[in-house]
Amino acid sequence: MSEFTAACIQLRTGNDVTTNIKTVTDFIREAAAKGADYIITPETSALMEMSTKRLFANTHYEPEDVAIKSFSNLAAELGIWLHIGSLAIKLSDTKVANRAYIFTPEGKIAAIYDKMHMFDVDLSGGESYRESKNYQPGSRAVTVDMPWGRVGLSICYDLRFPQLYRAMAQSGAGYLTVPAAFTKNTGKDHWHILLQARAIENGCFVFAPSQGGTHENGRETYGHSLIISPWGDILAEADEEPGIIMAKIDPALISLARERIPALLHDRKFELVNENATSEADTRKAS
Repeated sequence: MSEFTAACIQLRTGNDVTTNIKTVTDFIREAAAKGADYIITPETSALMEMSTKRLFANTHYEPEDVAIKSFSNLAAELGIWLHIGSLAIKLSDTKVANRAYIFTPEGKIAAIYDKMHMFDVDLSGGESYRESKNYQPGSRAVTVDMPWGRVGLSICYDLRFPQLYRAMAQSGAGYLTVPAAFTKNTGKDHWHILLQARAIENGCFVFAPSQGGTHENGRETYGHSLIISPWGDILAEADEEPGIIMAKIDPALISLARERIPALLHDRKFELVNENATSEADTRKAS
């Protein structure tokens, strides 16, 4: 498989869908003009909204969603593989999906993935998030074949569940995608480490476009979008500002990393034993 150029778009998405779509579109056009073959945007690319009332007022069922139509047409116009990290898609009067889309160079939908793991946490300093209040979690791990190999889809908080990425890598994925809106507090401590770990332990390229900075709603996201090699090297990194990072991707590096460390072939089934419980049982037998 030949080399290709990947681009990650970093955003600071606000509350107005029309404005957000224009901002994303401008960045995608710029990345395509610079030679990107595959472009990926962050989580919540078209709307960053924490108010339940305003979220549902600006969210639509898939057939009526203007962002899907706009990005489908854009992919076809530019002749690129376009991966929208996620959009809020209405499922019912009480739930939306945090849904990723991959569009082909013909503008067709090649893959859809609904974020599986909900970010329900209380952080230090009074930060609290209950994603499950408005969002319905997905139940399917998703991969899709592209011209350069198989791509595994995930979104943000999924990053903390390594078994997801292991399963996708062992099914043939050589590229892992993690569009995100990581909080500033957790991002500074864990973002780089977790992404490099997912790349190294699976021998995969990782594409991780992120939201960055202080948003209209007051939320602070970490930024630092990353492109990482299968050996864990950072090939491109952003700061906190909106923008584009790009890297030339050589698919041969996937096989090379996996030949050097063939850990994907060495998983073992095992029995988990609580040693204290075993010792107590043995003591009872002995007596």
